[in-house]
Amino acid sequence: MATSTEAITSAVLKLALDGAALRHQALASNIANAQTPGYAPLRVSFEGEIGRARERLAAGEDAASVLADAKPEMSEEEGVAPAPVDIQVADLAQNVVQYQALVKGWSKRMAILSAAINEGKR
Repeated sequence: MATSTEAITSAVLKLALDGAALRHQALASNIANAQTPGYAPLRVSFEGEIGRARERLAAGEDAASVLADAKPEMSEEEGVAPAPVDIQVADLAQNVVQYQALVKGWSKRMAILSAAINEGKR
């Protein structure tokens, strides 16, 4: 069954927003626990999920099922020393900018859909 471009766009934007939100949580936890002895830093493997989804799509799988299975995951990095706090804060700031760009894109997309719906009523 073919999946609409609209459904794919919504799923990809949702996945990207979920990944950025989860990454924010991981970075905030890493910053908060920077001085905690034995703390294993958290990371989000969002890019890996996107890569696997891309491979599945290239193999001909349906986009809806591929995107339904793709979920960002947070995991501990055992045996890895936490990055310096200034690096983590810079990563957090970069993630905030990315999240804001995604929200702005979503907002513009909704404005276009709203305009199409409202103009269709005339």
